[in-house]
Amino acid sequence: MVDYSKIAAAFTAEQVSNLTGLSPSQLRYWDKIGFFKPHHVSENPRSPYARIYSFKDIVGLRVISILKNAYNVTIPNLKAAAAKLEKHSSHPWSELKLSVWKNQVTWMNPETMTHESVVGGQGVVFELISVFEDMKNKAEALRKRSAEEVGKITQNRYVAHNARVFAGTRIPVETVRRFYRAGYSVDGILAEYPTLKRADVEVAIAELQAA
Repeated sequence: MVDYSKIAAAFTAEQVSNLTGLSPSQLRYWDKIGFFKPHHVSENPRSPYARIYSFKDIVGLRVISILKNAYNVTIPNLKAAAAKLEKHSSHPWSELKLSVWKNQVTWMNPETMTHESVVGGQGVVFELISVFEDMKNKAEALRKRSAEEVGKITQNRYVAHNARVFAGTRIPVETVRRFYRAGYSVDGILAEYPTLKRADVEVAIAELQAA
């Protein structure tokens, strides 16, 4: 049984597309028809963060992608399976032990401990744990800052309300400057923000001193 309790993360539709192999248009369409809705949907559909997916969503979408592309399970079959599986779990694609048999989705019934057809047939076990680990590793790699981002400051109207932030993060430069003004040393600031590097703090202080 996979453990999602220690993984709390939010992903944009673009990140989901990179991680799962599903196109943004597929994600939008599945949301529209109610086949797969993201964890959070904003009231402003034009916002780049209108759809926010959880890590559990990521695993579920990757499972669907594999079923569709590697095992040739059709969308109608997936939709029919989802309708039945949702009676047993609110996140069937990432929580239930699934399998495939003759292009049909089956699942492990915890009451009978046997593989049962969702729409027809019996199947071979689909290793959900391998999808979980693969997505976990890829998500962690996606969130790592590149060497080129360290020591650089960026600004984007969709990140931290257009505040200047350290590249690859959502940490406002002004926040670090406040700590410096309050008497914190570089090491003290790094202790407060362990994801930052010394070069990040130094560039923020240098700008402040030059002003």
